[in-house]
Amino acid sequence: MEKISAALITFNEERNIEDALHSVAWADEIVVVDAGSRDATREICRRHTDRIFHREWTGFVDQKRFAVEQHRTSGSSRSTRRARESGAAGRNPGAAASRVRLPGLPDPASFFFMGRWIHHGDWYPDHQLRLFDRRRGRWQGGRVHESVKTDAPPGLLRGRSTTTRTEGSRTTSSASTPTRAGCRRLPASRKVSSGAGMFGNPAATFVKAYCSSAASWTEPRA
Repeated sequence: MEKISAALITFNEERNIEDALHSVAWADEIVVVDAGSRDATREICRRHTDRIFHREWTGFVDQKRFAVEQHRTSGSSRSTRRARESGAAGRNPGAAASRVRLPGLPDPASFFFMGRWIHHGDWYPDHQLRLFDRRRGRWQGGRVHESVKTDAPPGLLRGRSTTTRTEGSRTTSSASTPTRAGCRRLPASRKVSSGAGMFGNPAATFVKAYCSSAASWTEPRA
């Protein structure tokens, strides 16, 4: 089986980084790219890996591309996460990818938001491609809503693997970052909303999130 590297991007994540690091302890190599944390993030990371890099923040896509470029393993499959994401401890999803030679395996992500797990609407399952062959995939996108593009359709990692936690007072700040970035893109997009769109789009989004998703919803596995 090919070796696998796990990459994490961080900034002031001392509350979350320990769980994230434990969840990828199975990896052959752990790479951390820190954007200048002022808390104990880097000290915690040093207990798990010596592959820690400092890089000023230039956006999610740039940080993740840089992290993947630092991998030293000779294998091809890679897992890239944010510090607030963690997988099932001790689980190695790379074994499945290597057996079937897929370019990647999306995770059916779960979110812990405002004190509870979200298992409804279009938040679950939110299939995120985190495990991929770096020779066949690359991070792309703008300052927000980044994703991995592969040269062929990826497979599907069953079960619940990735969890993203956003808790307490951090909720507002974590949500506002992509919101501000999205607002900065609006003038360049030259999009203008009509009166019908102002009323119709929210209704259509509600139907898509809570009616269409409910038809395919299943009880998440532990």
